[in-house]
Amino acid sequence: MPHLFVDISSHGFGHLAQVAPVLGELGKRLPDVRLTLRSGLPPEKLRARIGGDFTHLAGRSDFGFVMLDALRINPAASAAAYRARHADWPRAVADETLLLGGLRPDLVLTDVAYLPLAAAAHLSIPSFSMCSLNWAEIFAHYFGGEAWAGKIHAEMLAAYRSAECFLRLTPGMAMADLPRARTIAPVAALGRDCRAALRARLACAPIEKLVLIAFGGIEQDLPLDRWPCDPGLRWLVPAGWATARADMTAIETVALPFADLLRSVDAVLTKPGYGTFVEAACNGTPVIYLPRSDGWPEQDDLIGWLKANARCGEIDAGVLRSGALPARLADLWQQSAKQPPSPAGAAQAAALIAERLNCRN
Repeated sequence: MPHLFVDISSHGFGHLAQVAPVLGELGKRLPDVRLTLRSGLPPEKLRARIGGDFTHLAGRSDFGFVMLDALRINPAASAAAYRARHADWPRAVADETLLLGGLRPDLVLTDVAYLPLAAAAHLSIPSFSMCSLNWAEIFAHYFGGEAWAGKIHAEMLAAYRSAECFLRLTPGMAMADLPRARTIAPVAALGRDCRAALRARLACAPIEKLVLIAFGGIEQDLPLDRWPCDPGLRWLVPAGWATARADMTAIETVALPFADLLRSVDAVLTKPGYGTFVEAACNGTPVIYLPRSDGWPEQDDLIGWLKANARCGEIDAGVLRSGALPARLADLWQQSAKQPPSPAGAAQAAALIAERLNCRN
């Protein structure tokens, strides 16, 4: 029975959205594959996305960046966290080596942690990484000019370069520093069209359009209570936002898988992020988005791809705060529909992983 160790970053839900379709395709090719999955995401989120059996190790080997909210990193806290993480990098690698040595996987896959890659190299365990970004490139963007950052960046980059292959998802950053990067097609879950059942459950009026608010699992403070009511709009919002309005319904009460929900709404309001952007485009759902204000370097690649592949519109922070969205949404729905791109990357990645597991001996 081949054994795959998967490390999924808990920096939002986007990394899980990338990995889950790949594991689904892998299960079709290798039904007997044994999965050990480490992530700091809640187990119920993992099982909602990943079908089949797996062993869950709670914890995380990366933190990505410390966030102020869904749109802004905390530079000082992120810098402190990276300096603490790399204060004794050899010890961190040694501890991770002990963990992987005890698990004895045949292959390590990360999205997009680099510590497990360094440990796998010490044990001569083959490893892949996969993502639309890598933390070394993001780190260099924010901290490359700092005197203390050179050594940390070199350790990050060496770990990524130790992987046999980095599966660079479309759309994604250039990754010129990773000579083993291999570009594959988009990865996304395709949902079922549950539009009629959803509207019936919510008792929607014929004129009402459903708009999903999804900021990738990272908190974002929106003044929803001050938004004007529009009889033509019904909003689906996270339950944790505790909004008591007749035109706003908690996403969790709908009890639909996220991909089904995304496919069944009339638009999604979000930030630039791989998971929501690519899943919306592949499911034919229009997107209205607020750009990140922190200079996140992946953002331009994502936005450029979305404009080419989906109906979309950009808003600014003032529009979001005031709730002046009806006119922007009306413009969005006037755009000509585009052919949804095919999320063929999941099958491509699964084929490469299955081939490597099959030749593990």
